[in-house]
Amino acid sequence: MTKRRVVVTGMGAITPIGIGIEEFWDGLLKGKNGVGPITKFDASKFDTQFAAEVKNFAAEDYIDKKSIKRMDPFTHFALATSEMAFKDSEINLDKINKEKFGVIYGSGIGGMVTLQQQLWSYYDEKNPRAISPFFVTMMISDMAAGQISIKYGLKGPNYATTSACATSSHSIADALVLIQRGSADLMVCGGTESAITEMSIGGFNAMKALSRWNDRYLEASRPFDKDRNGFVMGEGAGTLILEEMEHALNRGAKIYCEIGGIGLTGDAFHITAPAPGGEGAVRSMKAAIQDSEMLPEDVDYINAHGTSTPYNDAYETTAIKTVFGDHAYKLIVSSTKSMTGHLLGAAGGIEAVATVLAIKNDIVPPTINLTNPDPECDLNYSPNVATNKKINCAISNTFGFGGHNASILFKKFEA
Repeated sequence: MTKRRVVVTGMGAITPIGIGIEEFWDGLLKGKNGVGPITKFDASKFDTQFAAEVKNFAAEDYIDKKSIKRMDPFTHFALATSEMAFKDSEINLDKINKEKFGVIYGSGIGGMVTLQQQLWSYYDEKNPRAISPFFVTMMISDMAAGQISIKYGLKGPNYATTSACATSSHSIADALVLIQRGSADLMVCGGTESAITEMSIGGFNAMKALSRWNDRYLEASRPFDKDRNGFVMGEGAGTLILEEMEHALNRGAKIYCEIGGIGLTGDAFHITAPAPGGEGAVRSMKAAIQDSEMLPEDVDYINAHGTSTPYNDAYETTAIKTVFGDHAYKLIVSSTKSMTGHLLGAAGGIEAVATVLAIKNDIVPPTINLTNPDPECDLNYSPNVATNKKINCAISNTFGFGGHNASILFKKFEA
């Protein structure tokens, strides 16, 4: 049975370096740094006092005021980027079979802001009546998918993915498979996160995962650099609209690119550390290439997971060299987390958007702050400036705590 082909026809992004795909892309090409002191709470007692926060986002531009109060910020981001993606796709919902239009949308953590606020309300008053009747529906991580479906009347497959930092990529992969098998013609997919809170920063500090360069925060997110010392937390959302190729062509849709294949694997090794040598990443990239019926040497660019942590960057580099051999030194790798920080469950969403735009524009975004290269990380990471390069095929990698690995292969569209 021939698989139905799937293309990307709409995108939206809210990131620490820009709101909307145009501003996000411009920020990437200019090497914009989204990191700054935490403003969401008093971080003076925390080991890490900086993060990559979204700036100038107004939820009321996308959501009515009554609904805003009944949603967590992670859902605000999801609805806003979905509206951007719908406008970008120019879909006429009155002419679409909404029973064949679904939503798979993830969040690694869900409503952490709401959880904290409601716990504090309860403990302040020691009274269960202080808990909001909207607490549960604001907190649970599937609510972004549910709210998108409700807003647009989408009655196809509808659920959330949660797989730590691989969350968004798993949502994209699932959406692809559902369209390929005929369960849907169109899917909204991606991921969202709003977790720059006391408990999140404190929790990641406790496990010593975050950089603590409070006096050098602009340099703290430095993937593949010898001096990297932990990731920088970010927030935001990335949304893609996937569409069966013939359906897109029949309505005269703008097509960004095609999804060629996916690779999904598990490390079965450790709750936080990647498998030695990036063994799980090796298998996920190989699977994506095989699924696309392409060859390793067809890949021109890899948007790396590139977290700026000692183990991830070294093991991902090793994995790339294992998969691609000599070709590893001919392709270009970059980590957009150097600019946006790590958006946790939303990372794969905005990085998929970045990868698609790289293919569309034939430009590789830079890896900023790469000033002291690690000898173990010896590939071309487009250090500090964007690289002009013909990109016919690119892979976006995301790897999550728990040993979740996802690689998505995008390629230029040819009818």
